[in-house]
Amino acid sequence: MSAEPASNLLRQPGPPEPVPDVDPPKAFDPRFTEAVPPQACLVSLYDQAVFSEGPVWWPARGILVWSDIEGRRVLGWHPDGCVRVVIDAAPFINGNTVDQNGDLIHCEHGNRRLSRTTPDGRSSVVVEAFEGRRFNAPNDVACAADGALWFTDPVYGLRLPRQGALAESDLRHYSVYRFDPITGSVRRMADLGQPNGLAFSPDGRTLYVSDTSRTEGGDGHTILAFPVRNDAGLGEPRVFAEIEPGVPDGFRVDHRGWIWTSSGSGVQVFSPDGDRLGLIPTPQTCSNCCFGPDKRRLFITSGQHLYALDLASD
Repeated sequence: MSAEPASNLLRQPGPPEPVPDVDPPKAFDPRFTEAVPPQACLVSLYDQAVFSEGPVWWPARGILVWSDIEGRRVLGWHPDGCVRVVIDAAPFINGNTVDQNGDLIHCEHGNRRLSRTTPDGRSSVVVEAFEGRRFNAPNDVACAADGALWFTDPVYGLRLPRQGALAESDLRHYSVYRFDPITGSVRRMADLGQPNGLAFSPDGRTLYVSDTSRTEGGDGHTILAFPVRNDAGLGEPRVFAEIEPGVPDGFRVDHRGWIWTSSGSGVQVFSPDGDRLGLIPTPQTCSNCCFGPDKRRLFITSGQHLYALDLASD
């Protein structure tokens, strides 16, 4: 991978573009308007990706980073409106997060591993095997409060040639893992039909993981809630929410404990009790979302697009 090539400018600085013919946010519960004003408008920040995923705010660089998986690039949106290539010739990177050192952590479909990019552009391998066998195609990753990296490992990068490389699984299971950067150990935490997005509750006592096995002929279109034990293990999960239409690909949890999840209709928002609070419609199937540095803006990846929606202040 090469970072920040010389000819990396994809969009000139400037204001976002309005998104025509999209419905306004829809509240199913009065609490929704505490975060999303009824007059909030979706705007387009970039529309020339191939398949957008894995958005995360990178404080060390002050930019919004996201993956163009099929375009084999990691892109960066700057507050002045310009978009630049952050990583070129990427190995089908999907999910991204920021670790406790301020580095970007990537899920690589192509190389079937987690990797790291530092703010100055240096890259390295984080972890690439479990018990001597290669992962399937790490999909999404989250950094826990103790610095451990939790990630999902479904089959998609082995089945979709535009998002990885066709191959048989070395593991024969699709799992959630915990990587300890201090000891270098990898623990298999749970098996799902096709584990996909994941995020922790604000207190770290619940891990939410989506099962999107519906896309592989199964019936999974759910977000599961796992209690996190004191030893960092997981208890028995419960079904937190079933998502219709589509599947809960990627999602985030805010400071209230609300879950903001992708779906076939846009970003659906749920309370910690599982109440469906509202919907932010998107013109295409939504793949993922994340918050800006002050939690006042929601960034949304959807097909070719990076969208944004300004939120209400607390």
